Amino acid sequence: MPAPDDKFFHAHVTRRVDFAPDLWMFRIQSGGEFNFVPGQYATLGVERDGKRVERPYSIVSAPSETEVEFFFELVPDGALTPLLHKLQPGDQLLMRKVPKGRFSLEMQNGRKNHLLVSTVTGVAPFVSYVRTFYQEWKQGKFDGTHKLYLLNGASRPWEFGYLEELRQFAQEVPWFKYVPTVSRPWDHSEWTGEIGRADDILRKYADQWGIDPSNAVAYLCGHPEMIQHSKAILKRRGFTDKGAIKEEIYWVPK
Repeated sequence: MPAPDDKFFHAHVTRRVDFAPDLWMFRIQSGGEFNFVPGQYATLGVERDGKRVERPYSIVSAPSETEVEFFFELVPDGALTPLLHKLQPGDQLLMRKVPKGRFSLEMQNGRKNHLLVSTVTGVAPFVSYVRTFYQEWKQGKFDGTHKLYLLNGASRPWEFGYLEELRQFAQEVPWFKYVPTVSRPWDHSEWTGEIGRADDILRKYADQWGIDPSNAVAYLCGHPEMIQHSKAILKRRGFTDKGAIKEEIYWVPK
């Protein structure tokens, strides 16, 4: 079934970076006006054998960027990522013209701290938050009163697609703290950073940063197990009000 043009952009890949055999990034030229809020997702699609296969993916880029960026993990038996994994710069794909999702920063409730916890590709919306704030900071539109604290979990060091960029931001600006953590460090003697899963180190850093329900909102994105564990930890710390924890689960466990 061909895509109706009124709902889809016929977008194309402009750049591809492979972080690992099963992790890569695309930058995409949508071919039309695509207005989104950091934290939202875009629905991408590929036509195959006369059928359209579509899935939502969180947006990495800031709204002011001219291309839309995505961070993918190959699911070998998945419906869409094996098709996306074959695409190279210049190749076409479909992108719905309307972004969706409510995983945006809560800026109006008086809480100025934003605790961000992610696994692997779950860092995507958080990169969008940081890039957006950074651009506004440079333009004098953001005064740094809101602060972002990011715990970024992965099994192995090469699963951090945005490690250097995020470290650079954390060095440069006072309103962003970044802690990457590796849960399987045994074969990686070069890794000198934090060790454990993101939810294992959550209490330690929440204490260190002075994060509590009176001053912070928590945002959890990625692996369903990490989200489940982190929610339990945060609820025991008093994050029980409606809106105290926001979550974006990347797949539902079988």
